Amino acid sequence: MGNRVLVVEDSAVIRRLIEVCLRPASLEVMMREDGPTGLEAALSETPDLLVLDIGLPEMDGWEVLDRLRNDPRTVNLPVLVLTAHAEEESRRRADEGGADSFVTKPFQPNDFRQEVLNLLTNARQIQDVAG
Repeated sequence: MGNRVLVVEDSAVIRRLIEVCLRPASLEVMMREDGPTGLEAALSETPDLLVLDIGLPEMDGWEVLDRLRNDPRTVNLPVLVLTAHAEEESRRRADEGGADSFVTKPFQPNDFRQEVLNLLTNARQIQDVAG
């Protein structure tokens, strides 16, 4: 299988849509439904990319992003923030928090898949240069 993508999203409908978008690209898609289990999976499952919803139960996506960026194991993990909040404030907060990309719901499946593939390609190129 290809790269591992962890999706942390509380909506079953959106999780299924993301899975349908990404599986044809030979990506292994792992799903979590809330902040705490998503954070734990990001730390223990070593995904190549994290798709992170902001409006999560128990621990919101902003806190997950902050914890990931402050942990040496995940400081460089590419993170695509996914949110229904299209306001400029959310985009700014994602940038300041260290997110690599920002996508609003609803999204176009082909555009979403291409953004994920671009992030994975960029991360692989950075690893090749660094390593």
